[in-house]
Amino acid sequence: MINLIDLLGRVLISLVFLLSGYNKIFNYSNTVSWMEGYGVPGFLLWPTIVLEIILPILIIIGYKTQISAILLAIFCIVTAIIFHLDFANQMQVIALLKNFGLAGGFIFIAINGPKDWALDQKKKYVRL
Repeated sequence: MINLIDLLGRVLISLVFLLSGYNKIFNYSNTVSWMEGYGVPGFLLWPTIVLEIILPILIIIGYKTQISAILLAIFCIVTAIIFHLDFANQMQVIALLKNFGLAGGFIFIAINGPKDWALDQKKKYVRL
């Protein structure tokens, strides 16, 4: 049962980024304009899309889970600081705290690793 709950948790935390990456692809020009409004160069959007799609997939399947989780935790903290530091806007404060909460979840995954339902798990051989 613990393996199912672990997998479900990895899927749920990863869905945020999978959907975000998907939306950035189909709203590319609007996203570039939004990023540039914060002083972030538009050419960084493609690496962001790749990061938001590849790393969550790796976390879901349990391959290089801890490295992927650390990278996504750093990504969450950096994007929170760049895009959500408007304390006068309650929605931006909520987005800031959401990003910090996601970073905390990824740190938890990085520390504990995936359970048995992951590609990272070493095969256990029985010695005869």
